[in-house]
Amino acid sequence: MRLLRFIVAFSFLLAATLPASAQVGAPAPQPQDTKAAFTADHLRVELLVPGAKLYTGAQGNQAGLYFKMQPGWHVYWQNAGDAGEPPAIDWTLPKGLTAGPLQFPAPTRLPVGPLMDYGYENEVLFPFKLNAAPSAKTGPGDLRAHVTWLVCSSVCIPGKADLELTRPIARGPAPPTPEPQLFQQFLSRLPQPLPASDRAVFQPTPNGFRLAVTTGQRESRAQFFPSDQTVVDNPSPQKLTPTAQGLLLTLKKDANISGNPSHLNGVLELSGGRSYQIAAVPGAVAAPAEPASAAGVSLFAFLRISALAFLGGLLLNLMPCVFPVLFLKGLALVNSGAEERHRLRAHGFVYAAGILVSFWALVAVLLALRAAGSSIGWGFQFQSPIFLLLMAGLLFFLGLSLAGQFEIGLTLTSAGGSLAARQGYAGSFFTGVLAVIVATPCAAPFMGAAIGYALAAPATVAFAVFTALALGLAAPYVALTLQPAWTRILPRPGRWMQVVREIVSIPIFLTVIGLAWVLTRAYGADLLAAQLCIFLLLAVAGWFLGHWPARRWATLVGTGIVLCAVAIGFAAPAEMATAPMISQTSSLVQNQWQPWSAAAVSQYTSQGRPVFVDFTASWCLSCQVNERIALDRPQVQQAFANANVALLRADWTRHDPAITQALAGLGRDSVPVYLLYPPGQAVPQILPAVLTPGIVVDAVNKLPHGAVATQASAAASNLK
Repeated sequence: MRLLRFIVAFSFLLAATLPASAQVGAPAPQPQDTKAAFTADHLRVELLVPGAKLYTGAQGNQAGLYFKMQPGWHVYWQNAGDAGEPPAIDWTLPKGLTAGPLQFPAPTRLPVGPLMDYGYENEVLFPFKLNAAPSAKTGPGDLRAHVTWLVCSSVCIPGKADLELTRPIARGPAPPTPEPQLFQQFLSRLPQPLPASDRAVFQPTPNGFRLAVTTGQRESRAQFFPSDQTVVDNPSPQKLTPTAQGLLLTLKKDANISGNPSHLNGVLELSGGRSYQIAAVPGAVAAPAEPASAAGVSLFAFLRISALAFLGGLLLNLMPCVFPVLFLKGLALVNSGAEERHRLRAHGFVYAAGILVSFWALVAVLLALRAAGSSIGWGFQFQSPIFLLLMAGLLFFLGLSLAGQFEIGLTLTSAGGSLAARQGYAGSFFTGVLAVIVATPCAAPFMGAAIGYALAAPATVAFAVFTALALGLAAPYVALTLQPAWTRILPRPGRWMQVVREIVSIPIFLTVIGLAWVLTRAYGADLLAAQLCIFLLLAVAGWFLGHWPARRWATLVGTGIVLCAVAIGFAAPAEMATAPMISQTSSLVQNQWQPWSAAAVSQYTSQGRPVFVDFTASWCLSCQVNERIALDRPQVQQAFANANVALLRADWTRHDPAITQALAGLGRDSVPVYLLYPPGQAVPQILPAVLTPGIVVDAVNKLPHGAVATQASAAASNLK
């Protein structure tokens, strides 16, 4: 291994000393480039200074060095790993103007054969500050930068460019202007200092180091990038053991290290895009506990989470999106009360099988996406416009049948009548499927932690926890089929059942309205028009089926119209879903809520302000209820204002990788989630999933009111 590293390093050194014309794939020598951008082999480099002027204020002027690489090529972090060199910049600046060092965002691991490099693919911005002294001469200032880099794939090519741009120098602090999106993106990826409340300790072992970091919460993902070469063996996997208050990483020593370092310096990257600059000190670190079960997790934690999942499944039956489906199954059970006991039990088990298979299919998809590197959470299908169109259409068609326009035997929701005689078990099975589909946006209390735990655990544990969730959802109906005597408390079949069935169509249509509202909020009016066309086609199909129910030609016509509606559901999103998402913000407080980002949280907490974060989505019924009954209440808004709380809303209506990662970092994969950051602290308090005004106000009133909050409250009182 040592010989291989020497050969690789020597080849880089040799390549860097050859003339440009002798380098493989290198461009011919170029005259000095006097522009701010330069295109070389496999990348483009640009000097960016977003401000129109450079100001002499103490905070400096934001600037950056931007690289855009071709697919498969990369540049390097400050510690390149086993081979490579980071970009460097050499300045020629006017008197009184200085440039700060390049800042390096958190990198990624880049395997190169048996070696491991640290760097960046696709694109990267290295921010830095341009500082103008008060004595700097005002007027035009020429900025000249000589930039060098190494870009690599299967081969490496050194490059260099001379970049130049001009910015006027002016007196005074820079006026407040929003950062460009590119700067926001990469500034949020810069490692932050480890909060004072957190702690990093390492202990040498015969083969490496045990690194323990306390963050105040269980960490499910972590990666350590050492600042020093020849300390950690870069290619070796880093074994993560989550702890109740943080994490434990097992690292392998570099073969060339002699002795133990006084500090273990580097960048620790955690879930949710969080990264911290750490300098771990020597200390005692307990060895990771052996797993208490074959799945590699604590048996007590597994049983507790499974119990919460089962309880969450039970509560799902009471949610408005699920209860109509369960109610219709109850009606079917009443109508089938004279059936033999074994047939009733069979219907119950088939219904449970539909729920189990559906949950297993969903968790299999989620785990497959997790294995492929995607960040996705529970209820992800409601972030698809195709799914929203088709699900709203299905429920609308079902509602028409329940309201009496036509008879389809309650194909998806009933085991009664002629369907029970011929396809009753299929009806029970697909009712279970439908219950799962409409249940996923309703993350009932106790479900959030269970889902987050399951999706971060090994596959066997995930399937076991979701099985408990499925059994909880299926339990009420199965209990009735196992104890037919309990059906005696239900009224006997009669005309009232038809009336109740028609009444049940009302919540079905309300659900349809809710789905159409979600679609409009997320994707604009164009897709709403497509949704209304689907409704019209389904109404026409129902008219044919209702007027000529026994005619084969009517069935064929109705089926053809339904297929046209389905085709619109698949085709319309590709053609129409171009409108920007409407911010998920109540009209009562639309001037107070701001879009969430990790950078915004860091900015406000660094200013000493408390921060409240609302993780929500338009399709989440619990989220909407909490906003109406708690967050939008005047007393809650007044409490926020008195404490000078910054209000951030993370809208997950459309899939957003940053929000998904942030939820995963909290051990959650569903919404709602509510966070309250005390002033100046990076570890939030997690509020309950079911809010009341009292819960929020009490949490805010317990915050330590610093000088910032007090001054803001006084200012607000003076304005009144």
